[in-house]
Parts: sequence; structure tokens; C-alpha cells
Amino acid sequence: MKMKLREVYSALKIQNENVADVEITGVCFDSRKAKSGDLFFPLKGERDGHEFINSAIENGVSATIWQSDHEIPNDKIPYVVVENVSEAFENLAKYYLQKVNPKVVAVTGSNGKTTTKDMIAKILSTSNNVAKTPQNFNNEIGVPYTILNMPTNTEVLVVEMGMDRFGQIDHLSDIAHPDISVITMIGEAHIEFFGTRDKIADAKMEITNHLNEDGAFVYNGDEPLLLERAKKVNQRQMTFGNHATNDLYATEITPGKTTTHFRVNLWPELDFEIPMMGEYNVSNALAAMEVGRLSHIKPAAMQQALSELFVTANRTEWLKAKNGADILSDVYNSNPTAAIEVLNSLKDIKTGRKLIVLGDMLELGDASRKLHESLADSIDPENFSKVYLIGDYMKFLQAKLSDKYDSTNLFWYKKDQLSELTADLKTELQPNDTILLKASHGIHLENVLHELI
Repeated sequence: MKMKLREVYSALKIQNENVADVEITGVCFDSRKAKSGDLFFPLKGERDGHEFINSAIENGVSATIWQSDHEIPNDKIPYVVVENVSEAFENLAKYYLQKVNPKVVAVTGSNGKTTTKDMIAKILSTSNNVAKTPQNFNNEIGVPYTILNMPTNTEVLVVEMGMDRFGQIDHLSDIAHPDISVITMIGEAHIEFFGTRDKIADAKMEITNHLNEDGAFVYNGDEPLLLERAKKVNQRQMTFGNHATNDLYATEITPGKTTTHFRVNLWPELDFEIPMMGEYNVSNALAAMEVGRLSHIKPAAMQQALSELFVTANRTEWLKAKNGADILSDVYNSNPTAAIEVLNSLKDIKTGRKLIVLGDMLELGDASRKLHESLADSIDPENFSKVYLIGDYMKFLQAKLSDKYDSTNLFWYKKDQLSELTADLKTELQPNDTILLKASHGIHLENVLHELI
């Protein structure tokens, strides 16, 4: 970003003849990360962002936004008075997006959106200057922040969009006005707030509401809920998935512990590799490749880009226990689709004895019992020697698994029994074992992980 403070006034349609000659090179809303050249936006979170303006000034910001219903400050640095800080943040983002005018790729989905965003950015960067959502900044703050911090020479902007309510993605896509909209898949994440997968699909489809008329919609063609809703989208459509009915699909997948190889229908001679496990990540790669096709990226360039991928904050990671056992850790996020995907991927990996530790999956509402029970179909003694479950809802899965496992191989713990779970795992875990830890963050399996490593 690069603009004079006078241009900020103009972009926000504020009249002021006495504007300081200050150059703005970025925006921030976290005073701890403020730096020279930044315009500070005191956004309201758990606390009013105006409380942190002095901290931002101490850290070197060049100017700050100030909401008119707050007491006007002393002139320590230049400030811009607005009626609403959040609206000003979004309006400045819209202005700057039009000024830079990159192609915009918007990505959403119940699972895989961050990984897919990174894959798209990597593929498109083979022939474009690409900016992307940092980490998973995918809400009303994250999307404008992403836009406002893209370099002035950005040719493609890849924006991740998340949601926890109806209308949120519509709002975000109205800010970004994508040229390509991508939906990775429809799962059960946040079903507590939406009630059914049908309603989740409706909410995800909002990403097409502000799709440019000559844009394209890329989506998972294996999902009937998306196929049905895509009929109402007038723009060009491209599908990916496992089935041969899709425009792009995998014809062969070779799983590995830290890499996955696959081939596709369009370029059968090429062996694609991604530096991560799981058929579900192949699906994410296919989504990114479809965006690559739309952007005229050559298949060989996509092949090389995917092999060199570095994924932002990959929640599923391989670690080593103190005794040398392999740990597959995902202790910060879990939902039924993601849990089943990682269980099925772990089944395919050729290794020694495999143990699994599963904690409650939260925010599933009235469907919690049924969805926890649904994991039973992916768990059997042939693939997983011992099963450790923790949390109120995992009690239902224990009951479902009791026909497959005896009491020496199936264990359940209350949510407050992390120390007992940890002690049992330390006793049982052997150097040649592989163990999966997966739960929603509210279960705090990270404490167990810390003790194991």
C-alpha cells in the first residue's frame, strides 16, 4: 500500500483542507504490531480499539483513524475522524482494491480453504505478482486487512473467506468482488449455527453473489448440494473432485506419510506431488489447479509449484514424541468431515502400530451425538490398535465402538481427565508407534501433546 493521507480523506469522502503531508504504507489494527508508515484503525473487539491508540503511537504509526463519538485527541500525530471505524476500514479497502485492480480469487469451504488458498497463490505466482490472505485472516477484519496490505504491484489477490452466520460471506464478497469464486467442500463445521448442511451450502454459495459477470465459479462437483445450487449461477463453471463427471479429477492417488502423489485426467503423463498427506488435500490441489487453468498456467508449472508448496499454519503436522514415536497432531480444530478424512488417510499409511486419540468436536448443536457416532465407520481394530476418547460427546462414540473393541483397547475420559489420559499414553506409547491427536481446541489436547513431546 502506498498513498498520501490526503488520498485517504478523499477515498473516505471526507472534506478537509488542512491535511498533513503524510505517506501511508500500510494499515494495522493491533497496536503491538504497529510500525512507521501505518494508518491505525481502532477497531472494536473485546475492548475498544481507541484504548490502544497511544500504544500504536508509541510504536511509530504515522496516522490514526478516530471515531467521532469518542473524545477528539491531542495532535500527537495526524488523525482522521470518521463516523464508524469498521465502515471506514471496509470503504478504504474497496477504494484501494479498485485502485490496484488485481484479479481477485475468493476461496471458502467448510474445510481446506486455507490450504487451497496457499495452493492457488503458489500456482498463480509462477507468472503473476500474487498477494494472499495472511494466516487465516478471513472475516470482516481479515478481508479488508488483506486488501489494504497488498503491494501496489499486485496482479492477483487470493482472499480466504470464512463464516459463522448467514450473510457474512455475502458481505465479504461485496468488499472483494471476486473474478473467481471457489468452494472447496460442504461439511458440518458450524452446523450448530446453521442447522443443516443445506443451509451451510446456501451460506457458502453467497461467495457467488458478487462474482463479476465475466468471472468463473470453481467448486467441488462431488457435492450434490453444490451441483444443485450452481444451476442458478450464470457465470462460467468448472468442477473438480473424485468422480469422472468432473472437469478435473484424480485418476490415481499414492498416499504417503508426508507427501502424496497423484495423476489427473487432463494430463495423465504428469506425476503431481504435494508435501502433505491425505486424499482430501489432493482435492484442494485440484481446486487450485482449476484456478490455474483459468489463469492459463501451464501444467508443468503447476506441477512444480505444488511440489514446492509451503502451507500457512498447517494444523495437521507430524511431530516426534520423546521416545521416538510419530505423532500426527491436529489439536486445534476438528469436525466430522475433517476427522473422517484424517482417519482414512492414516489408514493408508504403512507403519507400525497405530493409536488414535479423539476429543469432542464442538459447535455441532443438536446433531452432536449422531455426528460423533458417525466416526465409528472409519475406526476398526485392523487399522487402529487402541482408541482413546475424551469429552462428553465422545462417550457416544465409545458406545458405538464397544462392539469392535474390548476394554483393554478402548478408553474414555471425562474432559477434566487430561492428566489421566496423558499418563496412560506415556505408559502405552512405544517408539515404533504412530499416534493421532485430534480434537476441537476447547478440549485442550495441546496439553497432552506438550507432555508427549
